[in-house]
Amino acid sequence: MITKYDLTKATVARALKLTSRPVITGLDRLPQSGPVIIAANHLTFLDSVIISAFMPRRVKFIAKAEYVNSPGIKGRVMRDAFEFIDIIPVARGQQSESVAALQPAVEHLREGKVFGIYPEGTRSRDGYLYRGHSGVAYLAHLTGAPVVPVGMIGTQRLQPPGATMIRPAKFEMHVGEPITVARSGERQTGKMRKELVAQVMDAIAALSGQPRKDVYNVSPSAARDLGRG
Repeated sequence: MITKYDLTKATVARALKLTSRPVITGLDRLPQSGPVIIAANHLTFLDSVIISAFMPRRVKFIAKAEYVNSPGIKGRVMRDAFEFIDIIPVARGQQSESVAALQPAVEHLREGKVFGIYPEGTRSRDGYLYRGHSGVAYLAHLTGAPVVPVGMIGTQRLQPPGATMIRPAKFEMHVGEPITVARSGERQTGKMRKELVAQVMDAIAALSGQPRKDVYNVSPSAARDLGRG
């Protein structure tokens, strides 16, 4: 039975193909069944839309709950997008990769489904690939789900930071080989997580071609909360 999600997915994918002529590679590398973690670099909010549109399987993401309640045009755009993207809403101020925030992702993976995560934690506004947080490794070691690295290139041109309108622009999405780990559950260690995060970020860098910064990225809203902006 064709669902509303299937129709929206096909419509969005077709629109992106016609207007932006994207280069998409490696979709056959995504496991056809079982739990999977998609780990991608993050250049624009539309990365989640693009991944959802082109991945062979349905993907769930974490997103800031405040997006849904944003006023004006931005709020309408976000709400329309969230009708297509599966999200786990996280309140502002809550660590998006904390154990509490990731618990719904754990349950999703244990049901044999696909979860998407951005190890950098927030969008890169200067084109650099930032240091990855440990959430992706925590999930992989806890559930045994393979991590599929994804490199996004040029997606920020579709919707630059601060822009409300989307404009056609060529972009690329490259899917890498799955990275597998043994399920260690709560026996996982900080060293195990650190090593896996490094492997994942190296794979993303190879796919995206981004220069790297060995520091954590901080969103403008978080910077303001910390008194930096």
